[in-house]
Amino acid sequence: MKKIIAFGASSSKTSINKQFATYTANQFENSEVEVLDLNDFEMPVFSTDKEKENGIPQLAQDFYTKLGSADLIIVSFAEHNGAYSAAFKNIFDWTSRINMKTFQEKPMLLLSTSPGPRGGSSVLEIAKNRFPFQGGVVKGSLSLPSFFENFDVSNGIINPDLKNQLLGIVNSIEL
Repeated sequence: MKKIIAFGASSSKTSINKQFATYTANQFENSEVEVLDLNDFEMPVFSTDKEKENGIPQLAQDFYTKLGSADLIIVSFAEHNGAYSAAFKNIFDWTSRINMKTFQEKPMLLLSTSPGPRGGSSVLEIAKNRFPFQGGVVKGSLSLPSFFENFDVSNGIINPDLKNQLLGIVNSIEL
């Protein structure tokens, strides 16, 4: 059985991106899904001064180890002012100090969603362009626009075209 690590790149307790990542991970058959909560990896704001004084936090190592245990990593990005959320960026910064190839050459499915019509597409583009340099093997990506109109907690994606797009990507990824 293949292991999927999924998370929403947001610290919101009601994160729509965590919902989207969880839903997507569960579309893969014959896999074990572990959903991470970024709140479990809250660390001091990254700085080289803090790293010199205290070293790399154990939580960064824990996050890095979780990524390393995956056969597939699914991330759905919240967009804050056109880029990563501060919570994700901080974890990403600390973890990259362990290994610049943060994602350890693991296959990745990158997602984003937001209440608006662009669905976090700006942050998704940033991640798609950046993650290959950080050891992410991007196998697919999808931005889900207008989350509350296109997603239902019980049924997942309710827009047939968007659901088919996602399932096409899921089916193209071999685990």
